[in-house]
This record gives sequence, structure tokens and C-alpha cells, in this order.
Amino acid sequence: MSEESNQIQPLTITLDYLELPLRCTYAGGNRSPSIRISNLNSESLAVMVFNPFIKSCCSFTPWIIWNIPPVTRIPEGIPPGSNVTSPIAAVQGINDYGEVGYHGPEPPAGEIQRYQFRVYGLDSMLDLPGGKTKDDLLSVLREHTIQYGETVAICR
Repeated sequence: MSEESNQIQPLTITLDYLELPLRCTYAGGNRSPSIRISNLNSESLAVMVFNPFIKSCCSFTPWIIWNIPPVTRIPEGIPPGSNVTSPIAAVQGINDYGEVGYHGPEPPAGEIQRYQFRVYGLDSMLDLPGGKTKDDLLSVLREHTIQYGETVAICR
């Protein structure tokens, strides 16, 4: 295999907004946001969301999801649960709140927080059951990531 084929290729990741709408916050409905993906050439997708503003941890993770089919738009409103089938099939893990699924931002009054959306394009579906942790996901991502991209959104 050539060195060039071993390099991780870029994904372009966008959200429909710079500031997460109220419905995507914990207090406003706790709906996972829609994520748009372009330059996709992968067999499946995984998403990890980080909130660097949580003071107890440098990589606080409010959402991990994987085994998403290769779509150009991950739809809004993926419900909690280890194995979801609608609005898209996927597997979710335990976030740093101790819950399975998305947990929207809940910044203190007057503060702004930033959510980092990291999307991994993978060479296959992962043999990783739902309900696993970010460390479990990271350990298998190392062997399967062929594309990567990220974006951010703020919340007040």
C-alpha cells in the first residue's frame, strides 16, 4: 500500500447554524443537530462531540455515535438508545453525563460554550456494541479511520 493511501483524507463538516438553536440545547428539547458531510468516501461514519468548556475535564464528551451509514446528512433528532433505527440506523455509546445518546449544552447563564463535532469516515462498520464508552470507541477508531473532519457550534 502506498504512503499516500495510508493518509487520512479530509471530510467537510457543516451544521446549519453557527449557534445551536434552543431545540438542540438540554433545556430546549435536547435534539441532536443535523450534520452535513461532503467529500465522503467511507463505508460508515462515527461522530464524537466534545465540550472543552466543562471545567472537570479537557475532553468532556456529550455524544458518541457510530455505525452510521455513509450519508451526506446525519438527520436531526436521533433519540437516546444504544441501537437506533430512526431517523437513521446507528449505535450510540455512554456520554460523559452517564447517559446513552446526545446531551445538549447547558451553559451557565451569561456564558457561551462551544461544541466540537468530530466526524470520522471509516473503512467498515465497527464491531462495537452500543453502550460503550469514548475510550472503547477511540480504541477501534485508530484502526478504521480513513477520513476526518470537524466543525464547531456555540451555545449561550
